[in-house]
Amino acid sequence: MLSDVRPFMTFMDVEHSRSYIDDLYSSDPDKCLTSLICIKNSVIGSNRQKESVIAQGIVPRLIQLLKDRNRKAAIRLESVVTIGSLAKGTGEHVELLINCGTVPLLLDLLEENDPLLIDACLCCLRTLSQQDTGRFQTVYSHRHLQKLLSFAEPEENILRQSCVASILSSLCKGASEQNALRLAGAAQVLTNMLSICHTAVRVPTLTCLAAMAFENRAVAEEITNTSYKDTKVITILARLLSRDKPIDMQLEAARCLTNLHRAGAIMAYDAVITFRTLPCLVRLCQIEHSTPHRAAAANTLAYLTEVDSELQQTTAISNQLIGALADSLLNSNNVLARQAAFRAFASLGANDEDIRKRIIETNRLMERVVDGLGDPNEGVRLAAIRCLHSLSRSVQQLRTTFQDHSVWRPLMALLTGSPPLELLSAASSTLCNLLLEFSPAKEPMLQQGAVQLLATLTTRNEPALRLNGVWALMNLAFQAEQRVKSQILTALGTDQIFRLLADSDTRILMKTLGLLRNLVSPRAHTDAMMTLHGPQVMQAVVLVLEGPHSPDVKEQALCILTNIADGERAKDHIMANDDVLKKLTDYMTHPSTRLQIAAIYCITNLIRQEEPGAAERQLRLREMGVVNILNQLSTTPDNLLYDKVKMALVHFPEY
Repeated sequence: MLSDVRPFMTFMDVEHSRSYIDDLYSSDPDKCLTSLICIKNSVIGSNRQKESVIAQGIVPRLIQLLKDRNRKAAIRLESVVTIGSLAKGTGEHVELLINCGTVPLLLDLLEENDPLLIDACLCCLRTLSQQDTGRFQTVYSHRHLQKLLSFAEPEENILRQSCVASILSSLCKGASEQNALRLAGAAQVLTNMLSICHTAVRVPTLTCLAAMAFENRAVAEEITNTSYKDTKVITILARLLSRDKPIDMQLEAARCLTNLHRAGAIMAYDAVITFRTLPCLVRLCQIEHSTPHRAAAANTLAYLTEVDSELQQTTAISNQLIGALADSLLNSNNVLARQAAFRAFASLGANDEDIRKRIIETNRLMERVVDGLGDPNEGVRLAAIRCLHSLSRSVQQLRTTFQDHSVWRPLMALLTGSPPLELLSAASSTLCNLLLEFSPAKEPMLQQGAVQLLATLTTRNEPALRLNGVWALMNLAFQAEQRVKSQILTALGTDQIFRLLADSDTRILMKTLGLLRNLVSPRAHTDAMMTLHGPQVMQAVVLVLEGPHSPDVKEQALCILTNIADGERAKDHIMANDDVLKKLTDYMTHPSTRLQIAAIYCITNLIRQEEPGAAERQLRLREMGVVNILNQLSTTPDNLLYDKVKMALVHFPEY
């Protein structure tokens, strides 16, 4: 009679009674089985009960029972079902199960011949894989992957096929897993599974194909070249976008095609993208669909259109999309919906001024963007910042709408806090645009400590943050007042400028040179800046000219010298430096025409006849052989170089 009661014991009974735990270790198979059933039933649907059972240390016993091939089939079956139930608990429960070695054990059990045990193992693996968010680094061997794929063959039951597709899609978290699945033949097996007219199989299969193709061109191309009974997988996927298919299936098929496109396996102008995938996603963003479906569609649409301007333009004129996305921001409290809408707006407005204008003019949208910057959810904040970054590319909006809404205030508040790395990177990118010369936000941001904030960014370990910091300072220095330029140099300091010029990231080096160039121009500021910081600037230029850099980089250094040579007194820093003068003559005969032109342009600024001291400078450069080099270059077939040579020669007397 006790065995009949135990499966229905209350939580308190389970927690305080030891009899069923003792029976689990009994050598009597019936007692052991009854105990297992009791435990299984007690933990269903309750994390608290799962916690209690796990705390009593029965997981190792469950694994021991499962490993023992001499045990009754029913005991092993109940053991794996109980583990599967425990796996539906908290992250800590899953971590404990994985750390106990359940995954390799379950995979090995798939080699046995007990159909019920195999089904239970696959279900348990599916639960564990769906709960594993990547923290546990579960590795599936080639043999295990092939075994899993064998249970997805057409003759297998729907449960097994569905489990396999779900397991594989969950484990596919990066390039190593994608490539492992490709080598195991997953592309063909999954394509075959798309022929199974069952949602429980098709949807996870589509999810798996999408995960395999994500940012992996080799895998994506193999998928696109796969066929089922002479029908290409692209054609099969296009059919699954039809309105008569379940919405979840349409969404996953669209995501799969989107990932294949973004990986480079399908071109943007392919009809399956332009006329099937894109319209399907736009349709699913409309108000009549459920919020989760609209959010999923907007997210995929954002990724599809993120880098292609033609797709952005086509999407923006489609079926009142902007209004539908705005509705997700104005009338929905759903975090995922707001996040997806911001992401979609960020993609749509990335390149086209007219699209940005339409987005910004949407009723109350900028209010929602500003609100999003302070949203308690990190994902929404990040998406709102990226949206703002995209919209901030508009010169007109920087001068009007952005100023009207004072978007710089929440942005500065966010930057001066301690935001996560990804959020800080996106926010500092936006700051680069807000600090452009024509932006009204520039002055109030200066007053709020923008210069010191940006100087601090240039010292970060992350290249993206260093780049954003020096890029924003470069924008800030362009046609700035002399006080601002001095503030920048003081905040950075000479040592940090040299560190930036020695940065291994060429982009950072180029922006640092751009910053120096802006600091010593226009001509009205050149003399003053060189009086205050001349030796440091000259040392920085020489450091670059002597380094093993590309012509692009050295051209920027020569352009700084050209700006310095344009000053009335600043040019003395060049004339007093024999090493720099020798470098200029060397670059006049450099194999790179661009460097020749830049060097000659600098020489021309040094020798202009109408300026004080011109005769002495001309004589000095003539003695260094500059006129002879110019005469040799006067026969160049390059028209631009020829023009610069003739202009320089005009300034030398007796030419």
